[in-house]
Amino acid sequence: MTSRPAADGPVPTPRHAAQAAPLLAVRELILRFGGLTSLDHVDLTVDRGVIQAVIGPNGAGKTSLFNCLTGVYTPQEGTIEFTSDGHTTPLVTGSGRRRRSRKPHAVNHVGVARTFQNIRLFAALSAFDNVKIAAETRYRTGPIGAMLRLPKARANDKSTDERTEELLGFVGLWDAADEQASSLSYGVQRRLEIARALATDPQLLLLDEPAAGTNPTEKRELEQLIRRINSERGVTVLLIEHDMRLVMAVAQRITVLNFGKVIAEGRPEEVQRDPAVVEAYLGSAEEPESGSAPEGTSGGTSGGTEEVHRDE
Repeated sequence: MTSRPAADGPVPTPRHAAQAAPLLAVRELILRFGGLTSLDHVDLTVDRGVIQAVIGPNGAGKTSLFNCLTGVYTPQEGTIEFTSDGHTTPLVTGSGRRRRSRKPHAVNHVGVARTFQNIRLFAALSAFDNVKIAAETRYRTGPIGAMLRLPKARANDKSTDERTEELLGFVGLWDAADEQASSLSYGVQRRLEIARALATDPQLLLLDEPAAGTNPTEKRELEQLIRRINSERGVTVLLIEHDMRLVMAVAQRITVLNFGKVIAEGRPEEVQRDPAVVEAYLGSAEEPESGSAPEGTSGGTSGGTEEVHRDE
C-alpha cells in the first residue's frame, strides 16, 4: 500500500451550480402498505450544493421516503426526478400496473448514493476493501480483461486503489485501512460507510441517521465531515437525523414529516419555531419558544427529540 495520502485536497467547484432546475424534485408522492399510508402527497425539492435535512417523529415516513428515492420501494403515485448535466432522469415512471422505479444500482449510476440506519458494511472485509468494492463500480472491466490482467484492467485497478486511499484519508480512516470492518467502533463504521458511498462519485448523498449510536465526540467529527463533503467535494447532502443539535448546525433547509405528510419546510430558524413542528414533537401546541434552542447553542425543536432513534 502506498504512503498515506493527504486528507485535504483542492476545493472543487460544486457541479452544475448555475443550473436552474433542482437536483431532486419529488411531487405528490404517495406510498401505501395495505391500508397504511406511509407517505401522503409528499413534495420535496433539493437544490444543488445544499445540506438539507428531513426530520420528524418516529413513524413519520422518513426512511420510506429514502427508500422511494433509491428504488427500494415503488410509490403508488407521484413523481421523482433527478436532474444532472441538464438532463432530467425520472426515477419513478409509468402509472398503475405499469408503474416502475429504477433499481437501486441504476439510481446509484445516475448519481445518488446512500447510507443506512443499520450499518451495512462487508463485516469480514477490511476497511480498504469495503471502499474499493464501491469504487470499482465506476469502471467497467469485463471478466476476460480481469482474468488476463489486460492493460485497461490494470489501469482501472490502480485508479480504484488511489481513489480508495484518498477517500479513507478524507474521512480520517487511513490508519484503519487494513482493519476488518467488524472490529471497528460504531462511530468509525459510520464514517467508513460514508466513504464507501462517496466512492461511487455521487452528486447527491443520502445519509439515514448518520449520528445514531455515536458519542458526542463522534457527533462533532460527523458534523465537520458532512460540511467538508458539501464544501470540498461539491456533493449535495440530504440527511435524516433525530439529533437536533446536529441538524441545526449543518442544515441550510429542513423538511418536517409527520404521519407521512409534510407539515413544515424552510430555514432551520423558521422550522424550529413552527407551532406544528413543536406540537408534532411535544404532543401539544405549546408556545414556539418552548421548542427553541437556548441562546448560544445549535439545538433544535426540543431537547426531547434527541431521544428518538428510529423512524419506522
